[in-house]
Amino acid sequence: MAKKKQFINREISWLHFNERVLQEAMDENNPIIERLKFLGIFSNNRDEFFRVRVATLKRIVQVNKHGEKSLKNNPEKVLEEILDIVQEQEFKFNQTFFRIQKELKKEKIIFLDEAHLDEKRGKFVRQYFHDKVRPFLFPIMLKSLNSPDYLRDNAIYLAVELKDSTGKKENDYALVLVPAKNVSRFVMLPSKGDEKYVMFLDDMMRFAMIEIFQPFGFDSLKAYTIKFTRDAELDIDNDISKSFLELMTDSIKKRKKGAPVRFVYDNEIPEVLLKRLIRKLNITQTDNLRGGGKYHNFKDFMGFPKVGASNLNNPKTLALSHPLLKKGSSILSAIRKQDILLHFPYQSFQYIVDLLREASIDPKVRAIKMTFYRAARDSNVINSLINAARNGKNVTVFLEIQARFDEEANIYWTGKLKEEGVKIIKTLPGYKVHSKLLLIRRKEQGENIYYTNLSTGNFNESTANVYSDDSLLTANQEIAREVNKLFHLFESPYNPPRFKHLLVSPYYMRNFFMKLINNEIRNAKAGKEAWIIIKLNNIVDEKITRKLYTASKAGVKISIICRGICVLVPGIKGLSENISVISVVDKYLEHSRLFVFANDGIPKYYISSADWMVRNFNHRFEAAIPVYDNALQEEIMDILQIQLNDNVKARLVNVEPNNGYRKTNSETSIRSQIKIYEYLKKRQ
Repeated sequence: MAKKKQFINREISWLHFNERVLQEAMDENNPIIERLKFLGIFSNNRDEFFRVRVATLKRIVQVNKHGEKSLKNNPEKVLEEILDIVQEQEFKFNQTFFRIQKELKKEKIIFLDEAHLDEKRGKFVRQYFHDKVRPFLFPIMLKSLNSPDYLRDNAIYLAVELKDSTGKKENDYALVLVPAKNVSRFVMLPSKGDEKYVMFLDDMMRFAMIEIFQPFGFDSLKAYTIKFTRDAELDIDNDISKSFLELMTDSIKKRKKGAPVRFVYDNEIPEVLLKRLIRKLNITQTDNLRGGGKYHNFKDFMGFPKVGASNLNNPKTLALSHPLLKKGSSILSAIRKQDILLHFPYQSFQYIVDLLREASIDPKVRAIKMTFYRAARDSNVINSLINAARNGKNVTVFLEIQARFDEEANIYWTGKLKEEGVKIIKTLPGYKVHSKLLLIRRKEQGENIYYTNLSTGNFNESTANVYSDDSLLTANQEIAREVNKLFHLFESPYNPPRFKHLLVSPYYMRNFFMKLINNEIRNAKAGKEAWIIIKLNNIVDEKITRKLYTASKAGVKISIICRGICVLVPGIKGLSENISVISVVDKYLEHSRLFVFANDGIPKYYISSADWMVRNFNHRFEAAIPVYDNALQEEIMDILQIQLNDNVKARLVNVEPNNGYRKTNSETSIRSQIKIYEYLKKRQ
C-alpha cells in the first residue's frame, strides 16, 4: 500500500478538526447564540492556523523549493489544498451565519446596520459613538502611511473613502482601527416592544464616524472592512550579551511586524482603494488575498452578549463538589488518605486554588514548586503562590515564557513573581516545559512528606471553565520524589535521572509507550487479552502511529478519542482494521490525555499533559503519571466508555464520509459530556 494513503497530512487533518467546530455552529439542536459562539471559535482557530501553520509552509516554500523532502508532502500543493478547503469552509460559514441571523430574527433579535436605523436609534448610536467609541479612534491617513509595521495584526480596520459633496476637496482615504478590545463588538440598541436590536461596532462607526473628519471639509464617507494576518513565528537572535528573557521580549516586538500571510477585504471596496492598500501594506500576490463580505473577525462572536430567552444559550451548569473534599476541611489531609481525581469543568477548579491557599498558610508546609504554561489574566493561582512566599514558604516556579501567544503575559508574571521573592527556574531555549505539575513539601513528625498534583490542562481558572481536563492529586511518596527530580531536571537538563514511575519526555516517553504497545502485540499473538484505549488532542508522531498499525495487524483492538489532528487512518484492511477513531466536539473543549493498556487483564492507566506529537516527545518536558488507585482506574474507565459510546457529538475521523456523526446500536441518545456530568453527580 502506498505510504501516502497511510497518513493524513497534519495541516489538512487540522482543517478537518475545525470543520467539526463549524458543524457545531450548523447544528440546529444547539441553542442559537451558542451556535454564534462556535462561529467565533471556528474563526479564531482559523486565524491562528494562518499565523502559525500557513506561515510555516510559506517560509518553507520560500527558503527551500524542495521542501517536500522535509515535509513528506509538497508544501506548495499542501498550500493549494489548504486554500481550497478554506474557501469551501468559508462558503459554509457564511451560509450558517445568514441562517442564524434569520433564526434570531424569529426570536425577535435583529441585527441592524447603518442603513436601517430610525430616528430614535440613530440618535442613540451617535451619542454612544461620541461617548464610548470616539475616544479610541485614531485615524491614519493612507497617504501618510509609510510602513504597515505598526498596524495591529489580526485586528480589523475600516478602509475609509472620504468625500466632499461640494467638490471643493478631492477624495481622500484613511485607515481606522475598529477598537473591539476597548468596546464590545456588539452594541445593544434601544428595544422596541419585545424586539431586541444588535449592531456591529463597525456599522456604528460607518454611521457616525464622519464627525471626526468634518473639520477637514469632508461630509460623507464609505467604509470597508480589511484585515491582515501576520506570521506569528518568533525569530530569536543569538545575541549572547542578552538574557533569554530579553531575547524573547525583543522577538515579541518583531512578531508584531511579521510578514503578512493573509489579507481579507470587503468585496465592495473600490478598485482604486484596494490597489492603494495592497501597495501601502506591502501585500504581494504570494500572500493569500481574499475578498469577502462586509464583516470579518467573527472571533468576536465568542463574546456575543446573552440576550433573549434563556433557551437561546446553554443552560448554566453548576460545578459539582467532590465527595472526598468536604467544605471547611483540609484538602492536604484528604489527599494523604487517598488519591483524588478531579474532572474540570464538571468539578470546580477552585479546589486547586483552595489547596494552594491552604499550603500558603499551613505552618508545616515548607516549600511549593509549580509549573505554568498559560496562566489566567488575573490569576488567583499565581496570587496564592505570591501569598505563600510572603508567608515565608520556599516557592519555586517554572513559567514557560515560550508559550505561543502567551509570551507577554508570562514575561509579566515572571517579573511579578521575582519581585515577591519567588525563585524562577530559567526557560530552556529550544525546549518548552509543557507538563502541569504542583509539588508541596510538608514537615510531618520530623519527616518531609510530599503532595503532588499533575493536570492534563493548564493551572488556569479561566480555561478550566471550558476545557475538559483531569487533575490527579496524590500523596504517593515515590511519585512525589520523582516529580521533585523532574523539577531538578528543569534546572540541569543534561544529566537526566532514572524514573521508575513517571514517563518523561524528551527522554523516555515515546519509547515507553512503544514498549507498552509491544506488550499488547505479544499478548495478542499469544491469544491473551489485548486492547488499548487512548484519549488525547492530537496524534501526529509517525513512529508511534506505525507501531499502532503493527498492533492492529497483530489483532490488538485500539479505540482512540482524538479531538484534533489525527494523521492515522483507521479501518484500512490489513493495516488498521482494528483501530477506530472518534472525535468529540461539544460545549466543552476536550483536552485531557488518558492512556489505558489491557496488560493481559491487569490494565495500566496513565494521565498526561502530552499529545503524541514529535514536539511533545522530542522538544518538550512532559510527564505522564501512572494511576495506581483501583477506584480511580474504574472511574477513568467509566468516563472513557461513556465517550466511546457517544452517538450525539462523536464524529468518525479519517473515514468516508469524514466527520460523519457516529451512529451506534443504542436506542438511547448518549451525549457524553452530559452523561459524564450525570455520572459524577451521582457519585457526589
